[in-house]
Amino acid sequence: MPLNCGIVGLPNVGKSTIFNALTSAKAQAANYPFCTIDPNTGVVTVPDARLEKIAKLIQPKSLVPTTMEFIDIAGLVEGASKGEGLGNQFLGHIRSTDAILHVVRCFADPEVVHVAGGVNPLHDIDIIDTELLLADLDTVEKRYAKVEKLNKAANADHKVKAEFAALAKLKDALAAGRPARTVELTDEELPYTRDLHLITAKPQLYVANVDESGLAGHNEWVDAVEKRAAEENSQVVRICGSMESEIAQLDPAERNEFLKEMGLAEPGLDRLIHSAYRLLGLITYFTAGVQEVRAWTIVRGTKAPGAAGVIHSDFEKGFIKADCYHCDDLFKFGSEQAVKEKGLLKSEGKEYTVKDGDILFFKFNV
Repeated sequence: MPLNCGIVGLPNVGKSTIFNALTSAKAQAANYPFCTIDPNTGVVTVPDARLEKIAKLIQPKSLVPTTMEFIDIAGLVEGASKGEGLGNQFLGHIRSTDAILHVVRCFADPEVVHVAGGVNPLHDIDIIDTELLLADLDTVEKRYAKVEKLNKAANADHKVKAEFAALAKLKDALAAGRPARTVELTDEELPYTRDLHLITAKPQLYVANVDESGLAGHNEWVDAVEKRAAEENSQVVRICGSMESEIAQLDPAERNEFLKEMGLAEPGLDRLIHSAYRLLGLITYFTAGVQEVRAWTIVRGTKAPGAAGVIHSDFEKGFIKADCYHCDDLFKFGSEQAVKEKGLLKSEGKEYTVKDGDILFFKFNV
């Protein structure tokens, strides 16, 4: 099951426009609230210049990039936590994601209606945050009531006490308007919160959707979002959804020319994908041979057997060792043979932590 990011926000902030540009899918985008009801899912290639550089040196028959999944979730409205605007259904979709991309409208356009009556990104953020906090608070309070009774029993064990302590911390924070991700839990408490699937425990990235003039110039709405994000230790990606939709329709040569004219080094979507990748704590390693050069996604901190298991579970079960070198060494010396001659290709065992950019060849026995 690939890790995924759910794209959320109020209706008509540009979620589906950005999703369509990201995935070249056909999520419906229209100028009225709730045009998206069922979530749209798209698998997106993760841009990585290293893959092309490896391929030029290895000369494989095929080249396979890594991917990640994005989900376009219908717009939330005030009262969603109480079921307004099909809120319970939409909140359920958000619970199933691994991270949240919160799209905030930071452009004025009289032709595009705003569900709250006017452009005010902080007000929009507050609406979404409040609904997510209330939904989580309801979940925690229900569980808290059950565990509280068990905790009062004379024979309550350490597991019950640890769960009750965790729930008490979460309940207090959510009631005070602080998301679950800000709550510090001990190693003993943490496992008892995972099955709650709290929305505000997920990592979050703000996506400031601007018009063309707001891409590089001053934008007071973006400034406000960036200030809020800094207070929450979150990040902001500035993107012009309408322009990205146009860029996505161009062929590579036209796209490069367009970006050059606009003074942009890369499409905003590439920055968004990379930011989402980092938000999920992901890194990329490569396998490289004459048949195929391929990128693989793992969570940062994964050891060699776990990385092998991404390819096939048998690789992990029968893991013996991994021949390993870094792509930077390949770029520097020009060939795998040269890397070997420099003594930079090493055999790593089960305790090796895979690094971003490693090139691995697994040896296993089933």
